[in-house]
Amino acid sequence: MSTIKYLILAMRPKQWPKNAIVFAGVVFDNHLFQYSFLLKAFVAFILFCSISSAVYLLNDLVDIEKDRQHPKKRYRPLPSGKLKPRVAFLAMILLVAITIPISLLLSWKFGAIISTYFIIQIAYSFYLKNIVIIDVFTISSGFVLRAVGGAFVIEVNVSVWLLVCTMLLSLFLGLSKRRHELVLLADGATDHRRILKEYTSELVQEMISVVTSSVVIAYSLYTITAPNLPKNNLMPLTIPFVLYAIFRYLYLVYRRDEGGSPEETLLKDYPLLIDIFLWGITSIVILYVFK
Repeated sequence: MSTIKYLILAMRPKQWPKNAIVFAGVVFDNHLFQYSFLLKAFVAFILFCSISSAVYLLNDLVDIEKDRQHPKKRYRPLPSGKLKPRVAFLAMILLVAITIPISLLLSWKFGAIISTYFIIQIAYSFYLKNIVIIDVFTISSGFVLRAVGGAFVIEVNVSVWLLVCTMLLSLFLGLSKRRHELVLLADGATDHRRILKEYTSELVQEMISVVTSSVVIAYSLYTITAPNLPKNNLMPLTIPFVLYAIFRYLYLVYRRDEGGSPEETLLKDYPLLIDIFLWGITSIVILYVFK
Protein backbone atom coordinates (compact mmCIF):
# COMPACT_ATOMS: atom_id res chain seq x y z
CA MET A 1 0.00 0.00 0.00
CA SER A 2 2.86 2.38 0.74
CA THR A 3 4.29 1.71 -2.74
CA ILE A 4 0.96 2.59 -4.35
CA LYS A 5 0.71 5.72 -2.20
CA TYR A 6 4.17 6.98 -3.19
CA LEU A 7 3.64 6.01 -6.82
CA ILE A 8 0.50 8.16 -6.95
CA LEU A 9 2.37 11.03 -5.30
CA ALA A 10 5.16 10.67 -7.88
CA MET A 11 2.53 11.01 -10.60
CA ARG A 12 1.88 14.50 -9.16
CA PRO A 13 -1.92 14.66 -8.96
CA LYS A 14 -1.64 18.28 -7.76
CA GLN A 15 -0.52 19.18 -11.29
CA TRP A 16 -3.41 17.46 -13.03
CA PRO A 17 -5.64 20.59 -12.91
CA LYS A 18 -3.48 22.14 -15.66
CA ASN A 19 -4.96 19.52 -18.02
CA ALA A 20 -8.36 21.20 -17.59
CA ILE A 21 -7.37 23.46 -20.46
CA VAL A 22 -8.71 20.71 -22.77
CA PHE A 23 -12.18 22.00 -21.83
CA ALA A 24 -11.44 25.41 -23.38
CA GLY A 25 -12.71 24.31 -26.79
CA VAL A 26 -15.95 23.03 -25.27
CA VAL A 27 -16.62 26.25 -23.35
CA PHE A 28 -15.62 28.85 -25.94
CA ASP A 29 -17.16 27.02 -28.90
CA ASN A 30 -20.56 26.99 -27.14
CA HIS A 31 -20.79 23.26 -26.35
CA LEU A 32 -20.64 23.44 -22.55
CA PHE A 33 -24.13 22.04 -22.02
CA GLN A 34 -23.93 19.29 -24.62
CA TYR A 35 -23.31 15.94 -22.95
CA SER A 36 -21.46 14.23 -25.81
CA PHE A 37 -18.93 17.06 -26.11
CA LEU A 38 -18.37 17.19 -22.35
CA LEU A 39 -17.86 13.43 -22.18
CA LYS A 40 -15.22 13.45 -24.93
CA ALA A 41 -13.43 16.39 -23.28
CA PHE A 42 -13.49 14.61 -19.92
CA VAL A 43 -11.95 11.48 -21.44
CA ALA A 44 -9.30 13.70 -23.05
CA PHE A 45 -8.64 15.25 -19.63
CA ILE A 46 -8.11 11.79 -18.09
CA LEU A 47 -5.79 10.74 -20.91
CA PHE A 48 -3.70 13.90 -20.56
CA CYS A 49 -3.49 13.31 -16.81
CA SER A 50 -2.23 9.80 -17.58
CA ILE A 51 0.39 10.77 -20.17
CA SER A 52 1.59 13.77 -18.12
CA SER A 53 2.00 11.45 -15.12
CA ALA A 54 4.21 9.23 -17.26
CA VAL A 55 6.26 12.33 -18.12
CA TYR A 56 6.59 13.29 -14.44
CA LEU A 57 7.85 9.81 -13.62
CA LEU A 58 10.35 10.04 -16.48
CA ASN A 59 11.58 13.47 -15.34
CA ASP A 60 12.05 12.28 -11.77
CA LEU A 61 13.95 9.21 -12.97
CA VAL A 62 16.26 11.31 -15.15
CA ASP A 63 16.82 14.01 -12.50
CA ILE A 64 16.83 11.80 -9.40
CA GLU A 65 20.37 12.74 -8.34
CA LYS A 66 19.91 16.47 -8.99
CA ASP A 67 16.58 16.48 -7.16
CA ARG A 68 18.32 15.14 -4.06
CA GLN A 69 20.20 18.45 -3.91
CA HIS A 70 17.01 20.54 -4.17
CA PRO A 71 15.58 21.88 -0.87
CA LYS A 72 12.03 20.86 -1.81
CA LYS A 73 12.28 18.23 -4.55
CA ARG A 74 14.45 15.97 -2.41
CA TYR A 75 11.30 15.02 -0.48
CA ARG A 76 9.62 13.60 -3.59
CA PRO A 77 9.09 9.82 -3.55
CA LEU A 78 11.94 8.94 -5.93
CA PRO A 79 14.73 11.25 -4.65
CA SER A 80 13.83 10.42 -1.04
CA GLY A 81 14.04 6.69 -1.72
CA LYS A 82 10.41 6.00 -0.74
CA LEU A 83 9.66 4.76 -4.27
CA LYS A 84 11.96 2.37 -6.12
CA PRO A 85 13.10 3.50 -9.60
CA ARG A 86 12.14 0.11 -11.07
CA VAL A 87 8.52 0.54 -9.94
CA ALA A 88 8.38 4.07 -11.35
CA PHE A 89 9.84 2.92 -14.68
CA LEU A 90 7.36 0.06 -15.06
CA ALA A 91 4.46 2.38 -14.18
CA MET A 92 5.64 4.89 -16.79
CA ILE A 93 5.75 2.20 -19.50
CA LEU A 94 2.29 0.96 -18.52
CA LEU A 95 0.78 4.44 -18.59
CA VAL A 96 2.16 5.12 -22.07
CA ALA A 97 1.12 1.69 -23.36
CA ILE A 98 -2.47 2.31 -22.23
CA THR A 99 -2.87 6.02 -22.96
CA ILE A 100 -1.65 6.30 -26.55
CA PRO A 101 -3.76 3.43 -28.03
CA ILE A 102 -6.90 4.70 -26.27
CA SER A 103 -6.28 8.26 -27.48
CA LEU A 104 -5.88 7.00 -31.05
CA LEU A 105 -9.18 5.11 -30.76
CA LEU A 106 -10.86 8.26 -29.48
CA SER A 107 -9.60 10.34 -32.42
CA TRP A 108 -6.55 9.89 -34.62
CA LYS A 109 -5.88 13.63 -34.44
CA PHE A 110 -6.11 13.60 -30.66
CA GLY A 111 -3.89 10.52 -30.57
CA ALA A 112 -1.33 12.35 -32.69
CA ILE A 113 -1.41 15.28 -30.23
CA ILE A 114 -0.91 12.98 -27.22
CA SER A 115 1.96 11.21 -29.00
CA THR A 116 3.56 14.50 -30.02
CA TYR A 117 3.27 15.77 -26.46
CA PHE A 118 5.04 12.70 -25.11
CA ILE A 119 7.82 12.83 -27.72
CA ILE A 120 8.46 16.53 -27.01
CA GLN A 121 8.59 15.84 -23.29
CA ILE A 122 11.12 13.06 -23.82
CA ALA A 123 13.24 15.46 -25.88
CA TYR A 124 12.88 18.03 -23.09
CA SER A 125 13.96 15.58 -20.38
CA PHE A 126 17.12 14.56 -22.21
CA TYR A 127 18.11 17.59 -24.30
CA LEU A 128 15.82 20.59 -24.77
CA LYS A 129 15.84 21.57 -21.09
CA ASN A 130 19.50 22.47 -21.53
CA ILE A 131 18.93 25.02 -24.34
CA VAL A 132 18.31 28.55 -23.12
CA ILE A 133 14.89 30.05 -24.00
CA ILE A 134 13.95 26.88 -25.93
CA ASP A 135 13.48 25.18 -22.57
CA VAL A 136 10.71 27.62 -21.61
CA PHE A 137 9.08 27.40 -25.06
CA THR A 138 9.06 23.62 -24.74
CA ILE A 139 7.18 23.87 -21.46
CA SER A 140 4.76 26.27 -23.14
CA SER A 141 4.18 23.84 -26.00
CA GLY A 142 2.71 21.35 -23.56
CA PHE A 143 -0.12 23.74 -22.70
CA VAL A 144 -0.74 24.60 -26.34
CA LEU A 145 -0.96 20.91 -27.26
CA ARG A 146 -3.48 20.38 -24.47
CA ALA A 147 -5.66 23.18 -25.86
CA VAL A 148 -5.36 21.85 -29.43
CA GLY A 149 -6.07 18.31 -28.25
CA GLY A 150 -9.24 19.50 -26.51
CA ALA A 151 -10.43 21.07 -29.77
CA PHE A 152 -9.52 18.03 -31.88
CA VAL A 153 -11.29 15.56 -29.61
CA ILE A 154 -14.63 17.37 -30.02
CA GLU A 155 -13.92 18.03 -33.71
CA VAL A 156 -14.14 21.83 -33.72
CA ASN A 157 -11.87 24.36 -35.39
CA VAL A 158 -8.85 25.43 -33.39
CA SER A 159 -9.12 29.14 -32.60
CA VAL A 160 -6.00 31.17 -33.34
CA TRP A 161 -6.78 33.28 -30.28
CA LEU A 162 -6.90 30.16 -28.11
CA LEU A 163 -3.41 29.19 -29.28
CA VAL A 164 -1.93 32.67 -28.87
CA CYS A 165 -3.38 33.31 -25.41
CA THR A 166 -2.45 29.82 -24.20
CA MET A 167 1.12 30.15 -25.47
CA LEU A 168 1.67 33.57 -23.88
CA LEU A 169 0.09 32.62 -20.57
CA SER A 170 2.14 29.41 -20.33
CA LEU A 171 5.32 31.36 -21.14
CA PHE A 172 4.44 33.72 -18.31
CA LEU A 173 4.07 30.79 -15.90
CA GLY A 174 7.23 29.09 -17.17
CA LEU A 175 9.37 32.21 -16.80
CA SER A 176 7.95 32.81 -13.32
CA LYS A 177 9.01 29.29 -12.43
CA ARG A 178 12.56 29.97 -13.69
CA ARG A 179 12.74 33.09 -11.53
CA HIS A 180 11.56 31.14 -8.49
CA GLU A 181 14.31 28.56 -9.05
CA LEU A 182 16.95 31.26 -9.35
CA VAL A 183 15.83 32.94 -6.13
CA LEU A 184 15.26 29.74 -4.15
CA LEU A 185 18.49 27.97 -5.09
CA ALA A 186 20.69 31.10 -5.27
CA ASP A 187 24.34 30.08 -5.76
CA GLY A 188 23.40 26.41 -5.96
CA ALA A 189 21.00 26.92 -8.87
CA THR A 190 23.33 25.53 -11.54
CA ASP A 191 24.03 22.44 -9.45
CA HIS A 192 20.37 21.51 -9.68
CA ARG A 193 19.56 22.69 -13.20
CA ARG A 194 22.43 23.41 -15.58
CA ILE A 195 20.41 25.74 -17.79
CA LEU A 196 19.94 28.19 -14.91
CA LYS A 197 23.49 29.46 -15.43
CA GLU A 198 22.23 31.02 -18.69
CA TYR A 199 19.59 33.04 -16.86
CA THR A 200 19.72 35.91 -14.41
CA SER A 201 16.92 37.36 -12.34
CA GLU A 202 17.14 40.58 -14.34
CA LEU A 203 16.93 38.78 -17.69
CA VAL A 204 13.96 36.68 -16.60
CA GLN A 205 12.26 39.79 -15.22
CA GLU A 206 12.56 41.51 -18.61
CA MET A 207 11.14 38.46 -20.36
CA ILE A 208 8.24 38.33 -17.89
CA SER A 209 7.50 42.00 -18.57
CA VAL A 210 7.32 41.40 -22.33
CA VAL A 211 5.11 38.32 -22.00
CA THR A 212 2.84 39.93 -19.39
CA SER A 213 2.08 42.86 -21.69
CA SER A 214 1.53 40.49 -24.59
CA VAL A 215 -0.96 38.38 -22.61
CA VAL A 216 -3.08 41.43 -21.76
CA ILE A 217 -3.02 42.74 -25.34
CA ALA A 218 -3.78 39.35 -26.90
CA TYR A 219 -6.67 38.61 -24.53
CA SER A 220 -8.11 42.09 -24.99
CA LEU A 221 -8.00 41.75 -28.78
CA TYR A 222 -9.62 38.32 -28.49
CA THR A 223 -12.57 39.71 -26.51
CA ILE A 224 -13.10 42.42 -29.13
CA THR A 225 -12.39 40.73 -32.47
CA ALA A 226 -12.88 36.95 -32.15
CA PRO A 227 -15.53 35.89 -34.72
CA ASN A 228 -17.03 33.12 -32.58
CA LEU A 229 -18.00 35.42 -29.70
CA PRO A 230 -21.59 36.65 -29.22
CA LYS A 231 -22.54 39.91 -30.89
CA ASN A 232 -23.42 41.46 -27.52
CA ASN A 233 -19.89 42.92 -27.17
CA LEU A 234 -19.84 42.04 -23.48
CA MET A 235 -16.73 39.85 -23.44
CA PRO A 236 -14.39 42.82 -22.73
CA LEU A 237 -16.01 42.91 -19.28
CA THR A 238 -13.82 39.91 -18.41
CA ILE A 239 -10.57 41.84 -19.03
CA PRO A 240 -10.37 43.22 -15.43
CA PHE A 241 -10.43 39.64 -14.07
CA VAL A 242 -7.49 38.71 -16.30
CA LEU A 243 -5.59 41.83 -15.24
CA TYR A 244 -6.17 41.08 -11.57
CA ALA A 245 -5.06 37.46 -12.00
CA ILE A 246 -1.81 38.56 -13.65
CA PHE A 247 -1.14 41.28 -11.07
CA ARG A 248 -1.92 38.90 -8.21
CA TYR A 249 0.39 36.24 -9.61
CA LEU A 250 3.16 38.81 -10.07
CA TYR A 251 2.65 39.83 -6.45
CA LEU A 252 3.02 36.21 -5.34
CA VAL A 253 6.15 35.79 -7.49
CA TYR A 254 7.96 38.99 -6.53
CA ARG A 255 6.78 39.59 -2.96
CA ARG A 256 6.29 36.05 -1.67
CA ASP A 257 8.86 34.27 -3.87
CA GLU A 258 6.28 31.76 -5.10
CA GLY A 259 5.66 30.49 -8.62
CA GLY A 260 7.82 27.37 -8.52
CA SER A 261 4.68 25.28 -8.90
CA PRO A 262 1.85 27.25 -10.59
CA GLU A 263 -0.70 24.58 -9.61
CA GLU A 264 0.12 24.78 -5.90
CA THR A 265 0.23 28.58 -6.03
CA LEU A 266 -3.23 28.62 -7.60
CA LEU A 267 -4.78 26.11 -5.21
CA LYS A 268 -3.59 27.79 -2.02
CA ASP A 269 -4.15 31.44 -2.93
CA TYR A 270 -7.82 32.19 -2.31
CA PRO A 271 -7.92 35.68 -3.91
CA LEU A 272 -6.53 34.19 -7.13
CA LEU A 273 -8.96 31.25 -6.99
CA ILE A 274 -11.93 33.56 -6.43
CA ASP A 275 -10.86 35.80 -9.31
CA ILE A 276 -10.54 32.86 -11.73
CA PHE A 277 -13.92 31.55 -10.58
CA LEU A 278 -15.54 34.94 -11.19
CA TRP A 279 -13.86 35.16 -14.62
CA GLY A 280 -15.24 31.73 -15.50
CA ILE A 281 -18.78 32.50 -14.33
CA THR A 282 -18.80 35.87 -16.09
CA SER A 283 -17.52 34.32 -19.32
CA ILE A 284 -20.16 31.58 -19.24
CA VAL A 285 -22.98 34.08 -18.59
CA ILE A 286 -21.81 36.24 -21.48
CA LEU A 287 -21.36 33.30 -23.85
CA TYR A 288 -24.51 31.38 -23.00
CA VAL A 289 -27.06 33.70 -21.37
CA PHE A 290 -26.63 37.06 -23.08
CA LYS A 291 -25.59 35.74 -26.47
